[in-house]
Amino acid sequence: KREKLLPNVLSKEEVKLILEAHSNLKHRAMLSLIYSCGLRCSELLHLKPLDIQSDRNIIVIKQAKGKKDRITPLSPKVLALIREYYKYYKPKVYLFEGQQPGTMYDDRSLQQVLKQALYKAKINKPVTLHWLRHSYATHLLESGTNLRYIQEILGHKSSRTTEIYTHVSKSGIENIKSPFDSL
Repeated sequence: KREKLLPNVLSKEEVKLILEAHSNLKHRAMLSLIYSCGLRCSELLHLKPLDIQSDRNIIVIKQAKGKKDRITPLSPKVLALIREYYKYYKPKVYLFEGQQPGTMYDDRSLQQVLKQALYKAKINKPVTLHWLRHSYATHLLESGTNLRYIQEILGHKSSRTTEIYTHVSKSGIENIKSPFDSL
């Protein structure tokens, strides 16, 4: 049998520390977008400026995993950060470009950005970029968002994939009282 591992999740406080760790605008914008939209690393790197539909507060993610397009809500706070980033960096092709204009940002460099943020935030867990996606989904569930909407936002084909977040969400578990307490 294959192991069934629970997704790794950060607390909201840990996520906040990570997102605020960088003074570099591009690095802060990339990490914020991954968490605030539940993006996969490759989805972030393939984003183009036109994929941000600010008038509708959404991001269109094209040809993601499974060759599927999907939309995800865009936080007004993150939109303001993206606008500030865009004015300063003026990307040509991709929203986040590498050293050469028009080239895609390197995924290993993005992992280094997270690693630096963890060091600055003094978080000593083996956090990956995907933990931000798991944390986003879990925090949505804990705030009362319907599992079906979370499935759509994350682009999961099966609802069973999304249901793993019910196992790490503390919202239901914290209301359960141990029978030991009534002894």
